[in-house]
Amino acid sequence: MKYLDVRLRLPRETMHPMLEFIADEDVVEYEELLTWNVLEDRGVEYELFYVVADREPYREQVASVDSIRWFELTPIDDDSQYLYVCQETRPEERDWRGAFASLDLLVVPPIRYQNDGSFDITLLGDGENLRAVVDGLPDDVETTVLEVGDYDRRHPRVTSDVTDRQLEAAAAAVDAGYYERPRDGSLADVARELDVAESTASNLLQEAESRIMHALLGE
Repeated sequence: MKYLDVRLRLPRETMHPMLEFIADEDVVEYEELLTWNVLEDRGVEYELFYVVADREPYREQVASVDSIRWFELTPIDDDSQYLYVCQETRPEERDWRGAFASLDLLVVPPIRYQNDGSFDITLLGDGENLRAVVDGLPDDVETTVLEVGDYDRRHPRVTSDVTDRQLEAAAAAVDAGYYERPRDGSLADVARELDVAESTASNLLQEAESRIMHALLGE
């Protein structure tokens, strides 16, 4: 049984409005789709997202999306929240999802969104079907194969759930000496390297550290 980590970027004209928002606005620090249920006969889907974002601008954007019938935004702390949403399945989504329809594949949650509007998916199946899904995607979908190999959930890669932005923050922290003992660099040094506020740098590092430790311990 093989897995494929692939990054997809839809053309601008077919992007979901929330992906455009992530790409265009400096509001969302991290977002992932945790689980979903697509009811094809009713043309709707239910989804649960975990989001680290400036809450009110994010809420306003969700409320403005025509395909979203209703949503619940549940705060976790100052910056993070769960988004439970019911939305109509857009024709644009059906188009690229069609590459999966006839293949014996599983999508392994979460789906992780990047700050350029692309998203990372882990697919599970045999090698032939994994090759077929990449070949079967529409030509205008930008596809980047990140990793392929034998699936073994007992030994996950420690950075598998870390976004590019979080990994960039962790790398900047290492370069700055933030993780040296005694510490050579400060959070301000990391923020300066990333050109963000200290609070943003802190959130990025905390998210990266949490995900790496959970992966390392298999939790």
